This record gives sequence, structure tokens and C-alpha cells, in this order.
Amino acid sequence: MTTKRYSSDDAELDAFYGDIAARDLQPLWEMRGLLTKSPSVATLPHRWDATELNKLATRSGELVPIDRGGDRRVLALSNPGLGGAPYVSSTLWAAVQYLLPGELAPAHRHSPAALRFILDGDGVYTVLDGDPVTMSKGDLVLTPAWAFHEHHNPGSKPMMWLDVLDLPVVASLDAVFFEEGPSEEADQSTARRSASERIYGQGPGLVPVRPDLVAQPKAHSPLTVYRWADTDAALAAQLEMNDSGHAHLRFRDPTRDRDVMPTLRCEMQRLVAGASTPGDRQTGSRVCAVLSGSGRVDIADQTFTLAAGDIFVVPSWATHRLHAESDLDIFTTSDAPVLEALALYRSEQVDLA
Repeated sequence: MTTKRYSSDDAELDAFYGDIAARDLQPLWEMRGLLTKSPSVATLPHRWDATELNKLATRSGELVPIDRGGDRRVLALSNPGLGGAPYVSSTLWAAVQYLLPGELAPAHRHSPAALRFILDGDGVYTVLDGDPVTMSKGDLVLTPAWAFHEHHNPGSKPMMWLDVLDLPVVASLDAVFFEEGPSEEADQSTARRSASERIYGQGPGLVPVRPDLVAQPKAHSPLTVYRWADTDAALAAQLEMNDSGHAHLRFRDPTRDRDVMPTLRCEMQRLVAGASTPGDRQTGSRVCAVLSGSGRVDIADQTFTLAAGDIFVVPSWATHRLHAESDLDIFTTSDAPVLEALALYRSEQVDLA
């Protein structure tokens, strides 16, 4: 693609514009829209319906086998504002992954970090650098950057879950790497509790002291799965402490005061029937998934109804508010840690009454 050539009615200036374009230069004084009073965002508010996602995932299972040529059966959520790019927002990738009984998605690893949030079902497990982690409804499972991971379904039912990756951010930094796993037969072993849980998931504030059990410092949480039973109990306890009808918590690294991964923030909200959240907006994209309940969400000038299994995206700096018709549990992941690291994160409450 050639450098844009600007033009002018002044013959001498027009010739100058031709000369600088030929040398891959552009005149800032002619440019518009580089610096805006508020973010100029291409990502659009959008919701993907759970019923349709399940139907299409089931069809993909009937039509598309898993093999090394395409070792994941994944439907990427493509935001209608991004010109056909396979991204849920300009900074996040989100998708639903579907695994049939008896199937194995073979090991690979990549520099983009990933997470799995299980919207329904159980029986599948993932192996993270040799550590088997079972996956059930409401669980948050981390796949840190450059960790080998494979998925197994030894059960009798298919299973679908939400994947979120920081792929667009990593791609924009020209830092995407990918590697297939070992070609030998995959590990078929599993355990009731993963090694990361047995070491780092014993309870709030409890971490090992023995040097042989302490993991070397890494950019991500050493606890790679956050169980729904713990999340549910924490939400219920928070609701007991206030009468707002709204509980909101954040998943953290149990060994240090930081997000679970350097590029992805994970949170969970519960609203009791009839409750609403305050209006808010923040820089950075948010991908949200309804675990249970029903309600609606206001995003910018649009309103979407919500049911269990629905997935929606909140663009950067778009106003956002939740309303619960029945008790509503919503998982959210965002790119907030990236913006905070760059001193670009902003958030504020907005009166949407």
C-alpha cells in the first residue's frame, strides 16, 4: 500500500505533498481524527444468543472433526463493527469451544494468554503443562501464555465453554508465537483436584512456605482454576453484608495482590431479582457471560435481554448498566490490566436514570 498523498489547490504546496508522499511522509497539519476528545471506538455493543450458540455449536460437532489440521472446534465471536475480523472487540478474542464425548483437542501452546469460563456441564478436563484440571459449570480456568494445554472429554455428553484470549493485543504488538505439542499419545490421567489447587487453593491467605512447593515467580497466578463453589459462597456472603442486592468480586492471584493474568481481569457479579447496578463506563473492552438468571443490560443507546448462556460485549467507554429480573450471575473479563499498566485506565459512574 502506498503512502497517502494529500492535495492542495496551491500548485507549489501540491507538488510538495507529492514529494513527501513519494518518500513515505505525511503532513500532520492535514490530518484529522488522530486526537479525539474521547475514545473513537469501532467495537459495537452486541449480544450472542445462547440458544443460537448451542444450535450452531452442535452442528459444528456434526460437520467438523477434530484433528491436527484444525485441532480446536471453535466458533469465534465476530463483532459487527470490526469489518469481519474474528474478534469480539478490538482488543479481545472470544469464542465458544465445543468438545464431543471421547474427543481430545491435542496439546499446543501460544504467546496469547487464554481463559475458559464454563457456562454449563462437566466431565471435561484440560491439562496445563502436565497438570490435569477438571472443568465444571461456573469454574474459571486459566491458560497462561506459553503453557501447553490440551482438552479431554472422557464423558458421555458434549460440552461447550467460553474462551477469551488477549490475541488482538498480542497481534498488534507483533508478538504472536504458536507451537504444537508433543506428537506422542496424550496424557489420559486426571485427578479430583489439580496440583495448583492442592498447593494454592487451600483457603484465603494460605500459601506454601516449603521451597520445593513454591512456584518460581511468574506473570500469572499459580492457581489456575477458581471453583464455582468458592465463588458462589463469596457472592452469597457479600450479599449478606449489604442490602443493595448486588455483589461484585474480582478473581486475584492468591500469592500477590494482582489480577490473575497480566492482560486479563476476571470478575463475577450477582444481582438479586429486581436489583440494578449503577451506570458506569471504563476504558477497555469487557466480555460478559450470563451463568444463570435473566434480566437485561443497557449498553450505550441499546438494551439487550439476557438469559443463561448469553454472551455480550461492552465497548470501551460505553455506558453500561445491568438489571435483574430473576437472580442474575454474570462473569466478566476485560483488558483492564493492560490499560492500568500503561496508565490509560479510566472508570466512572454515570447517572443513567
